Amino acid sequence: MGNGDSRVRGIAARAGGWSARHRWAAVGIWVLFVVLAMGLGSAAGRVDVKDSDQLKGETHTAAKIIEDAGIEEPASETVLVQAKGDGLKATDTEFRQAVEAVVEAVEATGKVADVTSPYDTRTISEDGRSALVQFDITGDSDTAAERVEPVLKAVEGVQKEHESLRIEEIGGASMMKTFDEAFGDDFKKAEYSAVPVALGILLIAFGALVAALLPVLLAITAIMATMGLMGVVSHVMPMSDTANSVMLLVGLAVGVDYCLFYLRREREERAAGRDPQTALRIAAATSGRAIVVSGVTVCVAMAGMLFTGLAEFEAMGLASLMVVAVAMVGSVTVLPALLSLLGERVEKGKIPYLHPESRLRRNRGRGNRESRFWTAVLKGVLARPVVSVAVATGALLAIAAPALGMKTQQLTLDKEFGDSLPIVQTYNRLNEAFPGGSEPAEVVVKADDINAPEVKSALADFREQAISSGASRGPVEIKLHDAQNMAFVYVPLVGGSDLDKAGASLDTLRDEVRPATLGKVDGLDAPITGQVAGSKDFNDQLAGAVVPVFAFVVVFAFGLMLLSFRSLTIALTSIVLNLLSVGAAYGILVGVFQHGWGASLVGAEGVGAIITWLPLFLFVILFGLSMDYHVFVVSRIREARLRGRTTKDAIAHGVVTTAGVVTSAAVIMVAVFAIFGTLSMQSMKQMGVGLAAAVLIDATIIRGVLLPAVMALLGERNWYLPKWLHRLPDLTHDESPEAVAPTARDDEGEPVRV
Repeated sequence: MGNGDSRVRGIAARAGGWSARHRWAAVGIWVLFVVLAMGLGSAAGRVDVKDSDQLKGETHTAAKIIEDAGIEEPASETVLVQAKGDGLKATDTEFRQAVEAVVEAVEATGKVADVTSPYDTRTISEDGRSALVQFDITGDSDTAAERVEPVLKAVEGVQKEHESLRIEEIGGASMMKTFDEAFGDDFKKAEYSAVPVALGILLIAFGALVAALLPVLLAITAIMATMGLMGVVSHVMPMSDTANSVMLLVGLAVGVDYCLFYLRREREERAAGRDPQTALRIAAATSGRAIVVSGVTVCVAMAGMLFTGLAEFEAMGLASLMVVAVAMVGSVTVLPALLSLLGERVEKGKIPYLHPESRLRRNRGRGNRESRFWTAVLKGVLARPVVSVAVATGALLAIAAPALGMKTQQLTLDKEFGDSLPIVQTYNRLNEAFPGGSEPAEVVVKADDINAPEVKSALADFREQAISSGASRGPVEIKLHDAQNMAFVYVPLVGGSDLDKAGASLDTLRDEVRPATLGKVDGLDAPITGQVAGSKDFNDQLAGAVVPVFAFVVVFAFGLMLLSFRSLTIALTSIVLNLLSVGAAYGILVGVFQHGWGASLVGAEGVGAIITWLPLFLFVILFGLSMDYHVFVVSRIREARLRGRTTKDAIAHGVVTTAGVVTSAAVIMVAVFAIFGTLSMQSMKQMGVGLAAAVLIDATIIRGVLLPAVMALLGERNWYLPKWLHRLPDLTHDESPEAVAPTARDDEGEPVRV
């Protein structure tokens, strides 16, 4: 194709060209799509993941039995009555009067049922200083937090009358209410603040209000459309609030990034003297192509979550995949249409001292805005590529080293929220007095006849052996549901909030006590559920999903890079560099949250573990997002090589000219993710710190040092493709004709296939 040929090929180039020519139609179609998606989603409503579908294994079996029986377990609450000193005991008159006052006060609210006294249920601690009054909140357990306030006030009233005792309430409803008040608004503010933060950084990057608003508006409309699509899709694959939050994060990150890539290239071409139409066409064929390749790669990575078999992960993966696809399509269609409509007006709202107009004029002779900082860095890297590779790789491996000792577990209440909330202190006191009592194991017993003599005998034996085996110190409570021929057995596990010890107690129940008692009754099902059981089942299922997910993401990402760049070398180095980036992020997480190195800086003291779902989640998200920068930088290097530059010059040109875009995109991602690192919940803090650290490492050490150094060492071997792979589809032809020389030659002057 010669220089005079104005035709361009490729999906991104054709889409951008059509949109620029039919700009009103393109904008109208996008608006119609967003409105239609939101309308359909609103009409369909969102179906959320059921508790019975959250996990496989015994936890799933138990939830399914309860659901099929039509039993709705109420929200249970507990009032801890505890002597503040060593003198008062549960047998003393004052203590008994306090317990009776609690029972009368909560019953008087009319919001509770099945109130039990510790003197009837024997829920008195071994030292006699603590006792538990237990009851249920009436009505739907999902909305119990909205009705628990009068009960909490009644308990507070009893506390004021008995100052020598500690009288505190804890349970599902009271915890939900406390957390909603303490962290619900905090979490929403973090999501809402992400948009103004991104806009502020874009204002600095572009120096013009209209140019800065375009990426934010496109990201927001992509998110709105995806929210509607989630409602429709949820009828096939249920969604969740967590999936919605992850979708917002990912949608904002990639939506802004894709537009940023496109806009900066269009600006750069205009600064080099191109007319607006030509500049837009080149941006469509180059940055547009990079967006498509990156978007497809990110979608493939997100699809890896669908292989976990975990409903929550599947929802997050599908929601993220959809928002990336929508943002990608919007970036290569409606964005060029808007740029064509706006023309020079995209520079409206210039901000003094920030707008780069004067700098662009000064650089017009050079054609590209080049970063002085990265020019200096690249000069050193390319002069000593071996040293650069050794130092950068060594540094990343050292950062990643702590990950070898990673400990993952579901975070208990005290680790998730620290001791800043009074209810967490109550949780700790309850666990100390009644190990495992705050979150007992729950045995769901389903029989043909729950009142049959052999079933009653087995239940009694189970209760006895649960204690004699050392799995529980009691009391073991049994609740019968005669109409459904079911019984719920609540077993406080020895180990309490220590999940390792509580897990061992659970294994004893499942592997020893149950087979010797309930397991001897024919036709009886007795799956064991509860928080500890759910954590164990989740860990087991997640461990089984790691290899398939890793393999799927790595293999398909490799294949996409191979097809997109027609280079075996580029595909291999892409995978290795991304794995190094993910490994470094793991190392930082373990160092900060598990070992406590610098934990005080992010408010993470005493966590001692990484939340179970985070490593796999981070791998999928980071592997996808890091491809944004990688595809963009390598595409620019390849484009320069096609123009006839030597590989070394192409590397320097590609990295330096993309440095501003990559830096701006990385700063936005780091800032948005870091917001979540400021939240009080340790799981959100871990996610924010991990994502922010990984993106920062990826945009600096990986793309600024390691990538150019490795490519400089490989030289022309960067473009190596075995002859037997030449039959692969050619997806590399999206470059604009203005940017491609008739024949690119290698360093010896021979024609080269790129």
